[in-house]
Amino acid sequence: MLAHQSQYSGEKILIVDDEEIIVELVGLLLKKRGFNVLSATNGEQCIQMVAEHSPALVLLDYMMPVMSGLDALKQIRRSYPETYVVMFTGKGNEEVAVELMRAGAADYLRKPFANSSLIKRIDAVLAVRKVEIENRELLKERECLQGEIKQWNAKLEQRVREKSFELEQAHKEIIQSEKLAALGHMSAGMAHEIRNPLNSISLFAQILLSAEGLGEENQGYAYKITQEVERIDEILIQMLASSPDDSNKQKLVDLVEIIDKVLSDYQARIDKQRIELKLNINRKAPLIRADLHEIEKIFTNLIGNALYEMPEGGVLTIALQADVEKILVMISDTGSGIPSGNISRIFDPFFTTKEKGTGFGLSIVLQVVSSLGGRITVDSPPGSGACFIIELPLLPASVH
Repeated sequence: MLAHQSQYSGEKILIVDDEEIIVELVGLLLKKRGFNVLSATNGEQCIQMVAEHSPALVLLDYMMPVMSGLDALKQIRRSYPETYVVMFTGKGNEEVAVELMRAGAADYLRKPFANSSLIKRIDAVLAVRKVEIENRELLKERECLQGEIKQWNAKLEQRVREKSFELEQAHKEIIQSEKLAALGHMSAGMAHEIRNPLNSISLFAQILLSAEGLGEENQGYAYKITQEVERIDEILIQMLASSPDDSNKQKLVDLVEIIDKVLSDYQARIDKQRIELKLNINRKAPLIRADLHEIEKIFTNLIGNALYEMPEGGVLTIALQADVEKILVMISDTGSGIPSGNISRIFDPFFTTKEKGTGFGLSIVLQVVSSLGGRITVDSPPGSGACFIIELPLLPASVH
């Protein structure tokens, strides 16, 4: 590079002055310094040249025909912020200088000016321009990076929430499974011990019922004893049903057939309660390996509960779909829904809101689903019924 050339050689500089001699002389000086020189003779032409060529710098005369230098300066700074302006002015008072700097001029020179002074001002303005443009680029880059960081933080927070929810659900499932396992072991040992005295109580109550001279009131008491014995026996049966089942009983079963059977069993009740039935069932869904009677308990309990919640009519929706990995079952009703305070307890043994319920139905459903490696969740917005969602994994060898 030649010594007299500017370090900013190659940059475009637009000279705007209605005096041709100034345009010519300044142009020769700048070309020797390696600048790409453009020229204009009035304010409007200046704006047009800036729009077309995007010069780095405009040397602009204050007193201009058609459009004043001040108006041209304001429009350049407003519309083309990367083009900097050095003003030429024949007026030397401070008011003009302040006005020009407020309007956005990078610098100003009073006419007449020395060539060396012009070159120093141009290099200084271009140096400032370079730094400011680089700073603006850095600020834009920082804003982009901050935006990306914000998005990543939002995604990370979302993933943390999702994982926390999954861990919470897994923890709840583990607790429920532990409760069911403990209940199963306890009930298996207790059933025999309880049933022996229970049989004795039932026999004595029946003797009292057949005895003469007992009286109508006492016979009523004896009858109630037999009813309570039957109720206790039903609870014992439910407790035994929650015990781990023998895996040797498992075979390939068709969930579609089981749903059809359970709905057939409930058909009279469905008709009586004027329930609208909506089915969305893939009848070509793969078979799964399970105990037929255990699987039947899932649908018997969930459909029975749904019908219980709609005594005066409603909509029962059952959907069954499958992909290569799992079968998805959804059973929903339009009843009153599950209170939010009960959602976390509905699968607990002995928990029930029914007057005559034992509290084992949903705990058995959970036990069966868990034993098959599946998951069950419930969605119940206030006043919008309940929807139970079951996911059952398919083995690689699952067939229809």
